[in-house]
Amino acid sequence: MDKNANPRRKFLKSAALTSGLSSMGILSVNSHPLPDSAVPKKLPREVWVAGISQEGVYADKAEDMLDRIFSLMDKVLVNQPDIICLPEVFHTANVTKKYTLAEKLAFSNTVLSKMADFAKLNNCYLVVAVNTEEKGKIFNSAVLLDREGARVGEYRKIHLTEDEINNGLTPGPLDAPVFQTDFGKVGIQICFDVMWEDGWQKLKDKQAEIVFWPSAYGGGQSLQAKALQHRYVLATSTRKGSAKLWDITGHELAKTGFWEKNYYCAPVNLEKAFLHTWPFVRHFDKIKEKYGRKIRITNFHEEEWSVIESLSPEVLISAILKEFNLKTYDQHRHDSEMAQIKARNT
Repeated sequence: MDKNANPRRKFLKSAALTSGLSSMGILSVNSHPLPDSAVPKKLPREVWVAGISQEGVYADKAEDMLDRIFSLMDKVLVNQPDIICLPEVFHTANVTKKYTLAEKLAFSNTVLSKMADFAKLNNCYLVVAVNTEEKGKIFNSAVLLDREGARVGEYRKIHLTEDEINNGLTPGPLDAPVFQTDFGKVGIQICFDVMWEDGWQKLKDKQAEIVFWPSAYGGGQSLQAKALQHRYVLATSTRKGSAKLWDITGHELAKTGFWEKNYYCAPVNLEKAFLHTWPFVRHFDKIKEKYGRKIRITNFHEEEWSVIESLSPEVLISAILKEFNLKTYDQHRHDSEMAQIKARNT
């Protein structure tokens, strides 16, 4: 028999062994960021987004789970992410030991301190979903840390389950906040929030460009629909199932799966605009003639949607919109609605 037969089987065996050794902590992972010279130049509004899935990740204690999560985050660093999102209250999920709510809250503070160190060391934002407390009330929260490890802000889950309430958690304020980062405005929703529309619409109204969804499960099409409906980037991080990243059209950019079960990291370009194709399609040929490969226009023919995207640091989409008198989908809809109201009242 040929000793070199079935290379696929050998590869699978080697990959499985490597994954197993890494999960047991036998293989060391380089947690230091790559030098700037090793990273290609990014577009001005190119953002590298990472999400973590706890699928198949178990531990005896919360401290051990935190170590496992850091190991997964270390693997993402090869792409020098701008932001990493972590699953909903991950520190006590998939853990054998049972914790009281007070114990979960106490360990949350430890988690936030260590995550702040990680953010600063690796120059990235973090969405850290833990428990927080104020005036004796405990929340299911997501804390946004900046590149220096400082707290930018906190979102508190609006729509809790009955079990969460019965176990002592308090629902968060109905007004979902947005947070300013150095790459754009971001918002957060958590798990059960997906069954209501209010928080998602508030984030759209406040011009969020990326929304993060730490969760206990994957969400699938319901999350894809949110991305498309509100025309913002949507990034998830889950305790089970796939974690995913969708563009403003609902197009799937990245996800966890068989070969990369526990993390994804991919770029999104925020220098783009979503339009209703008609009547603005009449200008598309002239735009292409002037800007050539510096822009990309993607048409969704049946839906009559179009996306104009800059592929060059020299080209701003806002300048193109102004130059050719184009309106975004949201502006076009708003202006049409105002015209309707005026016509009815005339």
